[in-house]
Amino acid sequence: MTKIPLASSLVFLVLGCSAAPYYPGPGDDWELLSPAAMGMDADSLRKAVVFAMANESRSPRDLEAWMAARGRNDPYSALFGPLKPRGGPAGVIVRGGYIVAEWGDTKRVDVTYSVTKSFVSTTTLLALQDGLIQDVHDPVAEYVSDGNFDSPHNARITWHHLLTQTTEWEGELFGKPDVADRRLGRDRELQTPGTLWEYNDVRVNLAALATMRVWQRPLPDILRERIMEPIGASDTWEWHGYRTSRVELGGDSVTAVSGGGHWGGGLWISARDQARFGLLFLRRGRWGDRQILSEEWIDSALTPIELNHTYGYMWWLNTDHELWPGAPASSFGARGGGSNVIWIDPEHDLVAVFRWIDGPAIGPAINLILNALEE
Repeated sequence: MTKIPLASSLVFLVLGCSAAPYYPGPGDDWELLSPAAMGMDADSLRKAVVFAMANESRSPRDLEAWMAARGRNDPYSALFGPLKPRGGPAGVIVRGGYIVAEWGDTKRVDVTYSVTKSFVSTTTLLALQDGLIQDVHDPVAEYVSDGNFDSPHNARITWHHLLTQTTEWEGELFGKPDVADRRLGRDRELQTPGTLWEYNDVRVNLAALATMRVWQRPLPDILRERIMEPIGASDTWEWHGYRTSRVELGGDSVTAVSGGGHWGGGLWISARDQARFGLLFLRRGRWGDRQILSEEWIDSALTPIELNHTYGYMWWLNTDHELWPGAPASSFGARGGGSNVIWIDPEHDLVAVFRWIDGPAIGPAINLILNALEE
């Protein structure tokens, strides 16, 4: 094994390469290959990593103080869930299942904001796969009777609407009204469910709660047993809710988790564990000899919706090269504030995780990775 240092916190390792499909073992059992072994130019890839490290997020390290300051004039801004100071820039680049580069502290458990949404939708897809939900176009009210889908307006909401952020749900959840995150105007007139796309964290939290009620188990338990343990993720990740999100489930009081960190909470996870999750979707739901997620539901999750062709089931899609102009149209990703990104490129067998990179630098960083390909 030969070490080739490239930057203060970056190292490539040269190992043998197997022709068989490679899946990393659990925990730290993840082979690292030289760029050349995976058809990439080391100097070009170095530029991508140095660029990512040099373009750190402009959000302060003290996230709680930063978010409090941002919402000082907003009556709905109060944090209800925990937050922690963020780490520095970090990331992983995976090709063919092997790590070809990493930088920063890739094992640090960090807030990941709206990347959490792609984990929420995955737990819903598993419920569909298991038949707990019969059809994605079924009204949620046929499965959930907690009062959130009782009104004539809300009763029309389907699981498809929840997964695509087209619910137009009206109400209050865990002390946050839906108007708190109506980004198209708080005073606007509500539309019929399924006719308007709006990114709204209150409604994503509703999707997480409804999915938990179908499972009758906390979503972190489902994620751990059905996804994270089978793909060999660490046991360091945490999924938080709010101090206001305790609900009754099967006679017990449990915390309903949030779908992002807008008001605190959400998924806290390492870059390496995010890369494993990305690799699962790159491999179309397969891990080793096990089909964890069906290809049918992978395809559904990555199908552009009519109201926003860059969005699927809480995954962002590069349809028409709109999000990342230099990347394949087939690439997709999970995106969160900060910026935190899991970018997946099936055409080139790539997964890249960026933690705390400046938003405008994401596209150029991806292009630099693609420039390193020697094919």
